[in-house]
Amino acid sequence: MVARIQVGTMQMSRLVAGVWRLMEWQMSKDALLDWIHACLDLGLTTFDNADIYGGYRCEAAFGEALALQPALRGTMEIVTKCGIALLSDQRPQHFVKHYNTSRAHIVAAAENSLRQMRTDYIDLLLIHRPDPLLNADETAAAFVELKQAGKVLHFGVSNFTPSQFDLLQARLDFPLVTNQIEFSVLHLQPLHDGTLDHSQRLRLPPMAWSPLGGGSLFTGQDAQTQRVRAALEQVGRAHGGAALDTVALAWLLAHPAHVVPVLGSGKVERLRGAAAAEQIQLDRQQWFSIWQASAGHEVP
Repeated sequence: MVARIQVGTMQMSRLVAGVWRLMEWQMSKDALLDWIHACLDLGLTTFDNADIYGGYRCEAAFGEALALQPALRGTMEIVTKCGIALLSDQRPQHFVKHYNTSRAHIVAAAENSLRQMRTDYIDLLLIHRPDPLLNADETAAAFVELKQAGKVLHFGVSNFTPSQFDLLQARLDFPLVTNQIEFSVLHLQPLHDGTLDHSQRLRLPPMAWSPLGGGSLFTGQDAQTQRVRAALEQVGRAHGGAALDTVALAWLLAHPAHVVPVLGSGKVERLRGAAAAEQIQLDRQQWFSIWQASAGHEVP
């Protein structure tokens, strides 16, 4: 069973089930409900969504499956995001892709997410991307309104720099609980740009999207990916033949910021392999051998 972790003021599963590609899975409502059950059985109780996923269709599909067994809502945590406005037939009023972190947009987006997912509350709402026009007072006011109404329990951000995080936090009298960032064995930037330092300083575990490089870890043919695959396979052999993706997730879990990877697979066997990552303890040399393969050079 996947462990639990304290993320700011809330608890979630140590690994999160992401539904970004839900529409690509082409599951019926019943099949999706079976997948949700499989996640819960593994201890994956936290589900990561966003209003724009699947061209604004993933939240509704998730809600339709959940409506088949409403009692499941009490056994899970739902994370969703807002703030990106896409060109879509679902949003004909949009003529350019843009960001919108205004009070009115955030409140309306959250209320729409509640309707789409057929739930009375969202456990965690994230601002999806930093907005160059973000008015911290206005965004904070939206959070306060939603929290006071009981519609959203916790708040955070995604893809924010430490200074952007601190700006919004300065306008709130309750804590932001996480920053969801891109981080994987193929994307080392958060290790070196202050993002993980900031998370560790605040003791706020960051969520990590695309923790397997968006699948390129398995299919990429560039030099970096080939080096990393070879390093992961070598470490995997030292851990009883652990799979490449299991080792890649164990590498993330080893970081002292307590990274919470967001998985993106509709295949239950892949989720089982991911859950096994918690049982693998990499030593420092194994961890740095993977870092070196990704960076393309040894540490200075």
